[in-house]
Amino acid sequence: MSRPKFRQEVIDDLLRKLHSAVQGITASVVVNRDGLLVAAFPPGDDSDPLVNPTSSPQVAAMSATLIGLAERTLGRLEQGELERLLMEGEEGVMVVYPAGRATLAVLVDKTQKLGPVLYAAAHTAKDVAEVLQG
Repeated sequence: MSRPKFRQEVIDDLLRKLHSAVQGITASVVVNRDGLLVAAFPPGDDSDPLVNPTSSPQVAAMSATLIGLAERTLGRLEQGELERLLMEGEEGVMVVYPAGRATLAVLVDKTQKLGPVLYAAAHTAKDVAEVLQG
C-alpha cells in the first residue's frame, strides 16, 4: 500500500506535468500570498542560483507583490477578478495566475506560441488551488 502524498509533492508533480505537456516553459513557481516559495520547477540550486533564478526568494516575493497590485488595480477600476497577469520582455514572457491561496508564475521562452501555455497554466493554477484548499 502506498502512502498518501503530501501537498508539496502533489504541487511538484503538477509543475512537472505542466513542463512536460507544453514546450517552451523554462521555469515555473508556486508562491503563497505572503511571497514565500511553495514549489519550483526545475528545482533551485543553492550553489548556483542561475540554474533556476525564478526559485529565488526575491522572485517569489515579487510575484506575490505583482499579483496583489494587479488585483487591487482591477478592483479599483471595477474590472472584476484577476484572471492572469502577463508581462513580456525581450527574452521571455512571464504569466502569473491566481491559484487560490497562492500564485502560479510561469516563465516562457519568447519564441513559443502562448496559446498552449496559457491554456495549460490556467488549468494548473486551478489544480494548485484545489490542492491547497483541501
